[in-house]
Amino acid sequence: MLVVVCGVSGCGKSTIGAGLAAALGFGFYDADDFHPDANKAKLSAGLPLSDADRAPWLADMASRIAGWKEAGGTVLACSALKEAYRRALLAQYDGPVHWVVLHGAEPLLRQRLEARQGHFADAGILAWQLAVFEAPEYGQSVDIAQSPDEIIAQVAAIIRG
Repeated sequence: MLVVVCGVSGCGKSTIGAGLAAALGFGFYDADDFHPDANKAKLSAGLPLSDADRAPWLADMASRIAGWKEAGGTVLACSALKEAYRRALLAQYDGPVHWVVLHGAEPLLRQRLEARQGHFADAGILAWQLAVFEAPEYGQSVDIAQSPDEIIAQVAAIIRG
């Protein structure tokens, strides 16, 4: 099974994804770790990535996701802002997928981004991400106003059935 934790910057994808992977006994990957240096430089400057910037990265992620199927269970933290990006991520994967869509109020997201240390994405990309985010009609929608532990427990219980 593949679990994709998605949403805009600052919503807690990495925190929730890592905690969810631990709770489920799955492997965890953060798609941000696989961005090429040029993408990281652009995001560090507060500039949004274009579809052309994302295309090779999405193709690489799709290949990796297909390989992770053999692991039995994987959690991926990935913004997956647009439906086209979500389709590209799963282009080579034919197993079960559970989408976790994190959302929250812009002031909370901005506060988290401004407090975040050690991440290459600048808070300046938030407005752009909120403007282009195509929240999927499928998956589990989760409000980030809850604590990470509450979110992880809630999502894990649903995945376990």
